[in-house]
Amino acid sequence: MKFRCSTYEKKLLTAKAKLCGLSLSEFLRRTAMEQATIECLTDEEIELYKMLAKYHNNFKSIGNMFRGKNDNLTKMVYDTAKEIKEHLKKFSK
Repeated sequence: MKFRCSTYEKKLLTAKAKLCGLSLSEFLRRTAMEQATIECLTDEEIELYKMLAKYHNNFKSIGNMFRGKNDNLTKMVYDTAKEIKEHLKKFSK
């Protein structure tokens, strides 16, 4: 199957396919069939994800340490951990 597109469009499609770790033809097939094409995370994004996960676990541990001693501090720490968890969910989308 063939279709026409400009040189710029072909470069753009090729770049998007590369981000997803797919060949151009596989990318176009998935897009035409309305299947999901998920971009791969860069090494920097993976490191950031790991760092956020570590921070989340540390804040949960700190909250557990203060549980029952200082309710306001515990709530603030747990809220921070919850906010970090929301940012981690954005990575998975």
